[in-house]
Amino acid sequence: MSDLSMVVPYKNPGYGAIELKLVAQMAMTKAMVISTAIMFGSVGSYYGVGYLFEEEEPLHTVRFMKYNDLGPPPSIQNQQAAPSVAVATANVKPSIGIPVPVPDAEVSPEQTIATQTELSQTAGPEITEGTGGGNTEIQIEDDGPPPDFVPYEKEPVVVKKVDPKYPDIALRAGLEGNVYMKVWVDKEGKVKKAVVLKSDAEIFNKAAQEAAEQWVFTPAVMQKGPVSVWVSIPFRFRLSNK
Repeated sequence: MSDLSMVVPYKNPGYGAIELKLVAQMAMTKAMVISTAIMFGSVGSYYGVGYLFEEEEPLHTVRFMKYNDLGPPPSIQNQQAAPSVAVATANVKPSIGIPVPVPDAEVSPEQTIATQTELSQTAGPEITEGTGGGNTEIQIEDDGPPPDFVPYEKEPVVVKKVDPKYPDIALRAGLEGNVYMKVWVDKEGKVKKAVVLKSDAEIFNKAAQEAAEQWVFTPAVMQKGPVSVWVSIPFRFRLSNK
């Protein structure tokens, strides 16, 4: 028997370059999916944290009106003249300015006009305290709460802030929340009224209202005069240990 008869034929083991390429492609696809998910998760967490801790500006309600809603202007030609009012006059002759004769015995030929000495000795009218002068205080009266939209040239600026007190019940329970207050700032910059505009936890409403009533602003100005306006104030109740 020759040596060629002893050679064993080659058998394909069933695993080679084609299978390795398929496995590498599947691994690459999984890696791309996982890396994409991690990237989107990181970006979403960054913007989500920034949105939660973003400070909101005070809300100002703006109402737009169309020109047609104003109505036509009043006509100049159709203006009616003011009615004349008749005033009844008394048929009495005036007595002021008419000279009345006086007997010569009652007239003193020596003196008819008071001297400077007599005038200086005459007591003047008494001025009681508080009736006038520069010590009187000028008080600006408000006609009532302003409408939701009041135009102004200079907006009110916060002069004094008061942080709300964290309720004990919410502190022990570990509760957090947000309260948006709507305050009426009068012509002197003081808060006349505070109303809850929006709240996600009623337990914080009273604390936010008591704090908002102690805020002080510079008054809003329109045409060189103070005006009353509504201002929105956000209060955020957060626990420091979280």
